[in-house]
This record gives sequence, C-alpha cells and structure tokens, in this order.
Amino acid sequence: MGSDGQGKRQRIPGGPRSMTVCSISQPDSGTPPIMAAPDLMSLELALEIKQEILAILDEILSLNGRGASFTEKTPLLGAIPELDSMAVVAMITTLEERFGFSIEDDEIDGATFATLGSLIDFVQWKIAA
Repeated sequence: MGSDGQGKRQRIPGGPRSMTVCSISQPDSGTPPIMAAPDLMSLELALEIKQEILAILDEILSLNGRGASFTEKTPLLGAIPELDSMAVVAMITTLEERFGFSIEDDEIDGATFATLGSLIDFVQWKIAA
C-alpha cells in the first residue's frame, strides 16, 4: 500500500484470458507486493459471460436445455451436429449484438468454436480489447 493506504490494481495479460489482481505491500517495508486473487466482480462477470454464451448456444442450436450440462471442455464444432456453418454465422452475429463488439474476419477461426472454453476465452478477450 502506498502512503495513502491504498493498494495498486494491475491488469495481468494472458492472451484471451486475463485477470485483475491487487498488489498490496506494507508501507516502507521493502517487502514485495502480495498478489491477491481475482476480485469478486471479475468472477461474477466471467460467470455471466459463460451463462450468456450457453443461452445463445441453446437459442441458436435449439438445444432445449442440453447446454446447461456443458463445461469449458465440452467440444462444440464437429461434436454438436446442430453447429453447422449457418449456425456459426448466427452465433457470430448474436455474440456481436449481445456483447457489443465487432468481430473481424482475421480474429476468428474454427479453433474459436472448438470447445465452450475456447469460445468463452474469445468473448472475454473481445470484451477486454
């Protein structure tokens, strides 16, 4: 903490996934800062993003709630028959509308839709950009 008693926030880049941490050190102690876990708001936002992506998948692919059992490791492209090329286009358009960003052609490829986790990573990266 500085002389004003406040910690210092720092954004830690890590590709599509990143986290915000707080560094805390004792005034004039000479000790290195302590790195705290991601704050609760970051965790809540990540959960909201995941839930919104699951809702979009369920809506576009007409999964009838099957997506509720998906984890970050659940394969998407090539594993879910409903996720064809037209569904991918609909997903991209809906992600842009719901999250308020634009996706350029060179920012996205099949690997983005490989798993639920890779899709979440991509959306988090776009939001942070």
